[in-house]
Order: sequence, then structure tokens, then C-alpha cells
Amino acid sequence: MKTTAIVLAAGQGKRMESKVAKQYLLLNGKPVLYYTLKAFEDSLIDSIILVTKEGEEEYCRKEIAEAYGFQKIAAIVRGGRERYHSVFQGLKAVSEYVPDSRYVFIHDGARPFVTNEMIMRSYEEVKHSNACAVGMPVKDTIKIVDEDGYADSTPERSRVWAVQTPQVFSFSFIKKAYEQLMEHEDDLREKGIVITDDAMVAETFTSEKVKLVEGSYRNIKITTPEDLEIAEAFLRSQVL
Repeated sequence: MKTTAIVLAAGQGKRMESKVAKQYLLLNGKPVLYYTLKAFEDSLIDSIILVTKEGEEEYCRKEIAEAYGFQKIAAIVRGGRERYHSVFQGLKAVSEYVPDSRYVFIHDGARPFVTNEMIMRSYEEVKHSNACAVGMPVKDTIKIVDEDGYADSTPERSRVWAVQTPQVFSFSFIKKAYEQLMEHEDDLREKGIVITDDAMVAETFTSEKVKLVEGSYRNIKITTPEDLEIAEAFLRSQVL
């Protein structure tokens, strides 16, 4: 049962306030993307599809894949305008380059602290549930606000999770769901529905429930300068 990881590195990282895309910023002398790829390289994953921003394919090939000796990268492909476009490009690449993949792990390239334990937990779950995503229960009280910014309701905290990646699926299942998304993309846009993650694609276009699997509070997505500082602290604690 072959497994493929789609690693998304096509984001612009506007909130990082840097000319360098967040996935290429340095952590302890290596790009953020290095740590993400290394986690999958050293795991049960058989192949990796790396999805990059248009025009960065050759840079990733030379400065990331070849420079650090990654052996599992089966293809480096161009992403799209939105995250879900990039995922769809990744799924098409899986069909082309790793057609015998049974399961696909979709992961943000700017989440460098994914661990082998998370990957294993997700793998064991997806074999039973067809669709799962890692995440953690929220620590803070969450408020639902109205259009004017006033607190409208308070969901029960024990039932609220912050969802992370990887999000893991049977390949044929999620590819069909994404094909449905691309077919109905204009309709969703007209209704004001914004697709923010892969689990939402499964929820919207299939009857399958997505099982949540324990991730880690350290499995942060590096989005702002503050996140980079936190990531550096995590790395220092690992070295110690």
C-alpha cells in the first residue's frame, strides 16, 4: 500500500513581511522546507510530490532536493492561484508519477515540525476511516462573532480542535472530491464559500466523515515573524 506526500510550497507568505517566501526562510541555517521534507524522507512515506510557486521549480530542484540529497522526491510541479489549486496539481502529479499510490498525505511546507509519530498515527487511522487530519484541542475559549464583531456564541471548548496537516486520505477518494471541487469552483465562489483545507473538500463533496488524529502543539505553521521566533526556540530545545 504505497504512500505519497504532497508537500505544498507555493505560498507567497504575505503576512511574513519578508521578500523571501516563508518556506525558504532559514531556521538554524537550513530552509524551513528542508525540515518538512526531511520528516517525510525519514518516514514510511514512499514518494514525495513537491508543489512550488511558478518559476521556482528549478530552484527547488537544485537548492533543496539536490543540495540536501532528498531521494524520495518523485516530481516538482507548479502550484496554482489558491491552495486548493496547488493541491489539485499535486494530486494530478501523483496520478502521473506515482500511479500506484494507495494513500496521500497533504502537508503544508511551512509546517516543519511534523513528526514520524504524527505520520504513523495518520497512516494507521486512514486505513480504517478513508479520511483523517491531525490537530489538537484548542487551549483558549473560542467566540463566534457576528458581522459587527460582537461575541455571538461560545462553542463548547472540549469539542473545538485546531486542525493542522498532514491531512491524509485514500488517494482515489480525495482525487474524486477535488475533481468535484474544480467542477463546482465557480458556484462556491458565488455563494461566498471559501475552501481552506482538504478536510473541508471531503466534507463538502462526499458523505465521508474526517477523523481527527492527535498532532502536536509544536506542529505550527510558520506564517508570521512571531512564528519564526517560536520555531527557532523549538529547534534550540531539540538541540538541548
